[in-house]
Amino acid sequence: YFVQNIQFDFFNYAGIHRPVLLYSTPDAFIDDVTVLTDFHDDLGGVVNYNVSVVGADECQLMVSLSDREGHEVAKGEANCSDGVGTLKVARPKLWWPLTMRPEAGYLYTLQVHAKSLVRGEQREDWYNLPVGIRTVRVTATQFLINGEPFYFRGFGKHEDSDIRGRGFDWAILAKDLNLIRWLGANSFRTSHYPYAEELMDACDRLGIVIIDECPGVGITQPHSANFGNASLEHHLAVMGELVRRDKNRPSVVMWSVANEPASQLSVAEPYFKTVIEHTRHLDPTRPVTYVINQSFQTDKAAQYTDVVCLNAYYSWYHDAGHLEVIVPQLRYTLDGWHAKHGKPVLQTEYGADTIPGLHSDPPLMFTEEYQVAVMKSYFKVFDEKRDAYFIGEMIWNFADFATQQGITRVVGNKKGIFTRQRQPKSAAFLLRERYWKLANVTVPHVTGVVSNHCLVNDFFST
Repeated sequence: YFVQNIQFDFFNYAGIHRPVLLYSTPDAFIDDVTVLTDFHDDLGGVVNYNVSVVGADECQLMVSLSDREGHEVAKGEANCSDGVGTLKVARPKLWWPLTMRPEAGYLYTLQVHAKSLVRGEQREDWYNLPVGIRTVRVTATQFLINGEPFYFRGFGKHEDSDIRGRGFDWAILAKDLNLIRWLGANSFRTSHYPYAEELMDACDRLGIVIIDECPGVGITQPHSANFGNASLEHHLAVMGELVRRDKNRPSVVMWSVANEPASQLSVAEPYFKTVIEHTRHLDPTRPVTYVINQSFQTDKAAQYTDVVCLNAYYSWYHDAGHLEVIVPQLRYTLDGWHAKHGKPVLQTEYGADTIPGLHSDPPLMFTEEYQVAVMKSYFKVFDEKRDAYFIGEMIWNFADFATQQGITRVVGNKKGIFTRQRQPKSAAFLLRERYWKLANVTVPHVTGVVSNHCLVNDFFST
């Protein structure tokens, strides 16, 4: 018999997890649309587009932009030979993250109409694309959306639930989105793979910010199976697929090329330098990162990222049961990363496994009280660093999820603030109190110089 040995901590199930769509196209059809947006106080909004049409002998493009009520606000034309154009929007309504403005997630609709000639016969094709006008920038200390500092309040997630497993479920999607809003959260990471397009569509509409992660999880072995040429070529191809799918989503503000790789190995430096530069070439408008669980003394590749994303489990996987080590160790780690690289720092994972209904005073591991105590210790350091260089906190995990059986897993990973059935643990109420308090904090002024990366919003001409 065969046993699959995996290098990641979630249960992958098998088969087709999501809906499959079959569609037909005319002989000449719209193959791809790329949209880049910008805005200026004096010039209004800018929507740059690049349309690719396949199969046409001759072709003309008509492009229009409509607001949420269906009113046309801009239009233009282009030849299919280049497919490039610009729409200008007077007094644009910007796409804002949830809680940053009363009206979050504002979307326009870009309609592309291609009139083509194929062997002397006319063919037509239409494509509608939701468009959010917004910008993303990074300084040495801040993450800026529409020129204003953005603080990530979120979590890592998994596509996992009772009954369906990893299968797509509309009811679970609706429940999770409502819980995100109930918590006062504004973001999550698609740990550790691209999530269903239905969820991504909803986040575009609701203003929920996403760190979009590829399936680069379990890159931990120092041999060719993980860091060889075959792996590298596949990794580059996968990033191309992810960027092509999600490049037009306003909710996606950063690409993550891996989760917890063996970045302390010497081979990791050229490997991730190549992957990050490739991703940045595919999309120069968004920051690129990978999620790190190595120390700042040993990591070899964070120098190539735009944002330092950290996973750390003080008093859990390290110094288990010792809550007193969290504050000094976390403070030392965050300061060390920023001092070494001069980049904003984001905590992408922290937490503790918690069995719902298990209680202890004083707090002991696996109790609800211990999870709360861990969080409060992390919060203390987060608050110390928030006005310096710290740009957000993402607890691990949104909800309990299935894993392989093992002596460290009690019917799955229990680090969720919700159970697998989406019932709250004590930590959920603490996190809700904190996230809503943070949502009402006055936005600080922009500090530092904008990074050389993530600046190109009109790269069609370059």
